[in-house]
Amino acid sequence: MAEADVIAALATASGPSAIGVIRLSGPDLKPFMSALLGRQIAPRRAVLTDFLHADGMAIDSGLALFFPGPRSYTGEDVLELQAHGGSAVLQGLLRRCTGLGARLAQPGEFTRRAFLNDKMDLAQAESVADLIEAGSEAAVRAAVRSLKGELSAEVRGLVSELVTLRSWVEASIDFPDEELDPGDHQKWRENLRTLSDHVERIRRTAASGNLLRDGIEVTLVGRPNVGKSSLLNRLSGEELAIVTPVPGTTRDTVKGEFLLEGVTVRLTDTAGLREARDPVETIGIERTWRAARASDVVLLVVDARIGRTAEDDLIASELPPAGRRITVFNKIDLAGDSPRHQRGDGDPEVRVSALTGAGIDQLRQAIVKEVAPTGLDLEGVFLARERHVDALSRTAEHLESANGRLGQLEVFAEELRLAQRALGEITGELSADDLLGEIFSRFCIGK
Repeated sequence: MAEADVIAALATASGPSAIGVIRLSGPDLKPFMSALLGRQIAPRRAVLTDFLHADGMAIDSGLALFFPGPRSYTGEDVLELQAHGGSAVLQGLLRRCTGLGARLAQPGEFTRRAFLNDKMDLAQAESVADLIEAGSEAAVRAAVRSLKGELSAEVRGLVSELVTLRSWVEASIDFPDEELDPGDHQKWRENLRTLSDHVERIRRTAASGNLLRDGIEVTLVGRPNVGKSSLLNRLSGEELAIVTPVPGTTRDTVKGEFLLEGVTVRLTDTAGLREARDPVETIGIERTWRAARASDVVLLVVDARIGRTAEDDLIASELPPAGRRITVFNKIDLAGDSPRHQRGDGDPEVRVSALTGAGIDQLRQAIVKEVAPTGLDLEGVFLARERHVDALSRTAEHLESANGRLGQLEVFAEELRLAQRALGEITGELSADDLLGEIFSRFCIGK
């Protein structure tokens, strides 16, 4: 499914550097080689050569590599020019490429061509971007697993099991005169149970991978002067927020982050919630509510010296539903209390001192518990996206529905077909063009 045109892009980061790489891909790059290098070069061998202007003068000297299709990244001819990393040099090379008839590549277009030419499936293609954006060693390892096809292999295994089951069911529908063995329904039910268990296991792994990829968004809210900014500084390990005894010091959101068991936790400190005293504070409070509603976990910070007040309860009533909230009793050093983590009336409660650090480790573990109740087990995890988790959840729903429709073979077969369709969305076997456009538009140019 090769494209008819040639694309070119800078494949390295912009800005001065020792080396910059221009990449071209297209159905036939031999004319480009002749014009750019003044000769043809052998495949897969780095060749020191001049890169030529139209008048034959050298733009620069560097290494050229040629990868003829289909044994290349995109499945087409690929030519890479490794030049000196100055902006003028690289822009001059790109202008020369476009002058020869190439066009500038769109974000992710090289990887999109690799997908369209069956060099990788959609889950693997997405992992290329995830590997580039990975913010921790754990995320890198998980992205590499996805790039090597571990998620895809799991999904194809599920599809194979579904196809086998569907073939028996469809045969029973096509040949209704053939009497079903009484044990067939029981066998199909057992197959469904095995499939459902397999789907759930992969879904849990994908959910952990999605968490590893996207991180955890945590927002600190509460009345003024309860120690939210001190808590942000303590959790992040940096003096990010200004801390004073004056209520209302924080007028806008302040952000920080830290790594927790390989997962990035992004923190947002917010303006204290009270009746606004001026327009600036009003804007800050509005931003507080927006941040809280967009978070994975909200930390409602209260003063341990006086306990939870009616004002705290009013704030809690406006927060996202239980299951995403932790009440943090701060300043236990002044209250004479000890650090602990316990389950309160619906929401978990953690007692800490942002000043001394007491209870901070317990708070970190409580955050993990809210987003991963069974804990973070990142061993063997592949990086996944929200759409993968959603597709697996829909697969599980269709299998559950099928389990209740064994007496209606046509409906039973349709639920199995829909389950297989949901799985096909993960690897791209069944993906609309608009979905592909959205996915690849988020890639960097040159990849």
